[in-house]
Amino acid sequence: MSKSENNVASYAIIGFGKIGQALARAFARNSIEVSVATTRDPESFASDAAGIGPGIIPTTLAEAVKADVIFLAVRFGSHPDVAKALPAWQGKIIVDVTNAYGVLPEQMGGLPSARFVAQSFTGGKLVKGFNHLGAAILGQDPAVHGGKRVVFLASDDDGAAAEIGALAENLGFAPVKLGGLSEGGLLVQAHGNTWGKLIFQDLTKFD
Repeated sequence: MSKSENNVASYAIIGFGKIGQALARAFARNSIEVSVATTRDPESFASDAAGIGPGIIPTTLAEAVKADVIFLAVRFGSHPDVAKALPAWQGKIIVDVTNAYGVLPEQMGGLPSARFVAQSFTGGKLVKGFNHLGAAILGQDPAVHGGKRVVFLASDDDGAAAEIGALAENLGFAPVKLGGLSEGGLLVQAHGNTWGKLIFQDLTKFD
């Protein structure tokens, strides 16, 4: 995967609602710089970003998608609009934090939601993750009673899953890999009026 000049991956969060801000707090807690973007002018959410921490950098969507790792924290129906920001996504990891609750399976061609999302990001490596917890819990310090809060990851690319697993650890979480998008992804997806079995499971891992 491409890295910035100092060989450290660059990160961006697309979407700055409750989930995007919860993710930003995790980066800020660990002094890891991350760009944040929406379809709006960065000035419109600059004060919210500054309130989270100095390493939370408001920027445009066009700038944010230059990052190596992109957290997709928008409404499910908005992901094709984000995908249009680049003609191809080679060398990038997209972390799908969306939830397709209320979206009928037939609207996704019968695919798991993450595989449906992956179709829009041509050439990118998609990891489903960080989506199974509500924003209020996701935004908390993941150090819990001497353990670490679990985040589930699923991907068809082992290298991408390993990279996001390492990032999750750097953010203070305990990553648990569930396998591929068609197997593990089903455990952390929503569609229609159903939630995957692991959605909302607030688990703690102890060493």
